[in-house]
Amino acid sequence: MTDLGSLHYSLGISVTRSHDGMFLSQRQYAVELLQRTGMADCHSASTLANTQAKLSASNGAPVTDPSKYRSLISALQYFTLTRPDLAYAIQQICLFMHDPHEPHLAMIKHILRYMKGTLSTGLNIGKGPIDSLTAYSDVDWAGCPDSRQSTSGFSVFLGDNMVSWSSKRQTTISRSNSKAEYHAVAHVIAECCWLCQLLQELHIPIATATMSARST
Repeated sequence: MTDLGSLHYSLGISVTRSHDGMFLSQRQYAVELLQRTGMADCHSASTLANTQAKLSASNGAPVTDPSKYRSLISALQYFTLTRPDLAYAIQQICLFMHDPHEPHLAMIKHILRYMKGTLSTGLNIGKGPIDSLTAYSDVDWAGCPDSRQSTSGFSVFLGDNMVSWSSKRQTTISRSNSKAEYHAVAHVIAECCWLCQLLQELHIPIATATMSARST
């Protein structure tokens, strides 16, 4: 085996080290994607998505090249490794891979415009104690205009560092916001149990109880 030294760049992710910790960024990957889509010179967007406007499966005309849409989705999904802020928007456009329409493609272009203005954003992993596990969860109750399914989201912090996050549609239809919240809490508790077991196997047990809260 050959020692290649400290990690600086791997699989499209650059690693910048400092005395405070590490910073993970996919800036170069984003620049290459913007160039590939012909949006390298586009105007940037200051906001990621309109949370009030819900995408529907039937609105608008079908896209002319569904394979291109699916290729863009695959490329965008990789960004969620260092960009938790993109998780919800990318999860929404992934729902229409089987039959994409023009409004869905417009949403992808908006995400790319937002990425153009946030190329320096990434994931910071700082130094510090890792003696606590804190989780936040939220839900978009009956947010889908077609199926009335809800979307669960959570983020888990180990110390001050975010180590796990998710945005996923619930498989069942909840008749109330409370029931949807229970499903969301169940998802994040399962994730925390897995993380606690992993830390224990790494001989880094968490002595304190996991704190969980609903995001507002």
